[in-house]
Amino acid sequence: MIQNKNLLTLQMKNIILYSLLYFLFTGTMVAQQTPAPKQTIDYSIEGATAHIGNGTIIENSLIMFSNGKISFVGSANSRIARIGTIINAKGKHVYPGFIAANTTLGLAEIDAVRATRDYDEVGSMLPHIRSVIAYNTESRIVESMRPNGILLAQITPRGGTISGTSSVVQLDAWNWEDAIVKVDDAIHINWPRNFSRGRWWLGEDSGLKPNKDYAKNCKKINEFFKNAKNYLAKTQKNVNLPYEALKDVFNGNKKVFVHADGQNRITDAINLFDNLGIKNLVIVGGHEAENIASTLKSHNIPVVLKRAHRLPSGEDEDYDRPYRSAKILSDAGILVGLGMNGAMERMNTRNLPFYAGTYAAHGLGTEKAVQLITENNAKILGIDNIMGTLEVGKDATLFISNGDALDMRGNILTEAFIQGRKISLETHQTKLWKRYSKKYNN
Repeated sequence: MIQNKNLLTLQMKNIILYSLLYFLFTGTMVAQQTPAPKQTIDYSIEGATAHIGNGTIIENSLIMFSNGKISFVGSANSRIARIGTIINAKGKHVYPGFIAANTTLGLAEIDAVRATRDYDEVGSMLPHIRSVIAYNTESRIVESMRPNGILLAQITPRGGTISGTSSVVQLDAWNWEDAIVKVDDAIHINWPRNFSRGRWWLGEDSGLKPNKDYAKNCKKINEFFKNAKNYLAKTQKNVNLPYEALKDVFNGNKKVFVHADGQNRITDAINLFDNLGIKNLVIVGGHEAENIASTLKSHNIPVVLKRAHRLPSGEDEDYDRPYRSAKILSDAGILVGLGMNGAMERMNTRNLPFYAGTYAAHGLGTEKAVQLITENNAKILGIDNIMGTLEVGKDATLFISNGDALDMRGNILTEAFIQGRKISLETHQTKLWKRYSKKYNN
C-alpha cells in the first residue's frame, strides 16, 4: 500500500514537471518577438512617394534618418550625399507611423476571459487611475497592429464617469516604461446620457425615454471638479489622490477627453467646463458635432471621431452622414482625429487606416484622411512636436508600403521603423498565414 502511494506520488511529480516544461516551451514558441534595438545604422529611403502627413506629398522622395531622428526630407533629385543603408523604394509609398487614438490596446486580450480584461476599475470618479500601468507590451493583439502601419496608440481606460488617465505609447517595447511616448496625456470623462432605455427584465418599457437623472449626473461632475479646485487651492494635510490627479487639468498641462454624442450633450459639456475655466477640451465620439461646428471652432475644441462604419442614428438623417462627418467638420475648420472605441475595438484597431480610407472616399480626400491618423491625432494627443509627420528633427517613426496604405489591397508593408529602430513585421497571424499558404499551394 505504501509502495503504491509512493509510486503515485512520483507519477504526479513527473506529470507536474512535464507540464511545466511543456508550458515553458510553448510559451517561448508563442511569445512576442524581441523589440528592435536602438538605431545604430543610418538609413536613406529613396524613390518613394512620401505622404508627409500634413496634407502634402513628395513624388520621388528622399528621406534620411540617423540616431532615431529624421535628418532630411526632400526630392531624390537633390544633390546630397546619401547616408547609411540605401533602401530603393521606387514605386512604393512612405508614411509617418499611423496613430490610434482612444483605444484599449494592451489592456485586454480575450474578452470572454475576465482575468485578461484590465481596462475598467471599480468606482465612478477615477482621474487618478493610470491605464499605462496595466498596458501589456506582450499582447498578441498589439503586435498585429504593426503590419498595417499602426505604430503608436493612446491607451485609454473605460468605465465609470471619469474612467482615468490615458498615455501614448509606441508599439514595440519591452515593457510599459519603455513604450511611453507621452505619459498621462489626458483624463477621460463619459458624459451622462440624456436618454435611457427601460430595463425590460424589470418589466419596464424598453424604448428610449428622457433620462430623469441627467441633470443630477451632470451636477455631480461639476461638483467634483469644483471640490478638486478648492482642494488644490489650499495646502492639505491629507492627500486626496483623485483631486491631485486634476492638478494638471486646471493648469492646462493635461487635456480632458469628453466622450459624448449628440449636440445637446456636447454643448452641455462645453458650457460646464468653460464655466470651470478648463479650456483644454477634446470631444470623443462626436456624433452630431457637425451641428455645432461654430461652437467647437470658437472654443478651439478638436473632435476624435469614431469609425465611419456605422448606421445613421436618426430616421431623418442621411444614410451616408456618418461617412461624411469628417469632411463636414474639416471644412468647418475643426481639427479632426480618428479613434477606435466600439465593438471589438482592440481587434478592429488594426483596421484604422481602412476606416480613414472610408472617410477619404466620402469627400475628405486621401491626404486629409492620412492626416486624420497622423498629424491630426498627434496634435490632439500633444505629441506633434516629435511624431505625426515626416519632418526634419522628428522621430523616425515611419513605414514603407507597396501601395496606398488606406486601401487594404495596397497596405502591404515592406519595412517599418519606430524611432529609427527597424522593427519586425512578423506576428502570430503572419506566421499562420504563411503556414497555411504552403498547405494550399501544394
